[in-house]
Amino acid sequence: MTENTESPEVDVVKDEIAEVHSLLVQYRLLETTMRHDEMPPEEIEKSLAQTPSLVELRELLNGLPTVTVALILNSLSEEDRLVAWAEIAEERVDGILELLSEEISEELVTEGDHTSSKETVNAFELHNGRLRQIIVERPQQLTKTKPIWVDLVAPTPQVRAWVGKFFGLELPDPDDLTDLEASARFYVDENDEVHLQSDFLLDLEDESRNVPVAFILHRGILFSVRSEELPVFRLQRLRARRQPGYVTDGKDVLLDLYAADAEYSADALEDVYAELEAVGRNVLNTKLSDEVAGSILADIAREEDLNGRIRRNVLDDRRAVSSLMRGKFLSSDQQEDARQILRDIESLDGHTSFLFGKINFLMDAVVGFINVNQNQRVSKLTKLGIIFMPINVLAGMGGMSEFSMMTSGIDWPIAYGVFTLGMMIIGWGTYWALRQAERREARRQQEAAVPEHKVRQGRRRGA
Repeated sequence: MTENTESPEVDVVKDEIAEVHSLLVQYRLLETTMRHDEMPPEEIEKSLAQTPSLVELRELLNGLPTVTVALILNSLSEEDRLVAWAEIAEERVDGILELLSEEISEELVTEGDHTSSKETVNAFELHNGRLRQIIVERPQQLTKTKPIWVDLVAPTPQVRAWVGKFFGLELPDPDDLTDLEASARFYVDENDEVHLQSDFLLDLEDESRNVPVAFILHRGILFSVRSEELPVFRLQRLRARRQPGYVTDGKDVLLDLYAADAEYSADALEDVYAELEAVGRNVLNTKLSDEVAGSILADIAREEDLNGRIRRNVLDDRRAVSSLMRGKFLSSDQQEDARQILRDIESLDGHTSFLFGKINFLMDAVVGFINVNQNQRVSKLTKLGIIFMPINVLAGMGGMSEFSMMTSGIDWPIAYGVFTLGMMIIGWGTYWALRQAERREARRQQEAAVPEHKVRQGRRRGA
């Protein structure tokens, strides 16, 4: 595509690339302005989604040919590519991915937010060592295929019925996949069908969730049923279509789906690490106001939720892969692949445990800052109470009838002026005394800390 640089089509593509770059520059300027104004992140995302530049970019990309969009995406930086990718219509995604390099396509699949609950049935058969995808819309199309994998997304009861009737099995409703018992998540029925139920991670920009998927191994064919499209499945299809010999049967597909899920979970964990590093810098290097602390607590809570979902995901993958190995359904090569998946999952499990500890530390630190702020406010109120306490006593005495200055023979303007001045002097004296006490306490703590600091320095030098 890049060699025909003098063709008329490429000249048109250059114009489109320039237009896309211009729209993305406008988008970035607006985003920078909003972040500079310290708008809440939710408000920024909502406002940016409806900006004229992004709406125009969406219309432009979805009106261009697939090849042109692929060329545009290849020319963009990583950040701009993700922004543009999010605006491409779901039904065009697979076609565009086929035209991109392996590195860029896998980056977009794992980092992008494309998901869909549109009903689809896809049959995959081996052709020259690669998977060939066939979109199935009618039962008659199945008679012309020899699939090793049949994938159903958000199937209606009617679709599940005619697909199940053709292959001689009963397909579950994806909305009923809620069982947690091990016996319900893996079993072999009387027809030697292997039934598996697993949760796959879906990590989007604004939320994360675990999507249940049902697998059935029936007569060498893998059937998968779920309620929405998942990046792991898209990544698996992409690799198997490109790489000869990537899969050879339905069990290979199943194991590779679990391997891709572990890989996807690892990428999500890297994002959690990065977010917590940013949060840690804010917590440890600045004095937090209550508003900033509240925002940081919300960020920590989101990362804790994602980390928990990743942990649930990898534990479920471990249970499924271990069940397959114990059931002796796999060949020797597949057994080795399964062991490697379990090793990867074991390492991810350690990372999730570490992150839970880090999250708890950061949350305690932020709550500590909030408590310090509250204590400072209470301390200020206490000081005011101490300062005004003697003044209130004097004011009360001056107002008593037996001590009233109105009956003392002194002109009341002079009497009340002297009395007011006296209260001000006493109030200032009380404030000065409190300040001196605070300074003496601060000097005492500083002097006590210096020897300890020197002792630690001496120990380090001796070591």
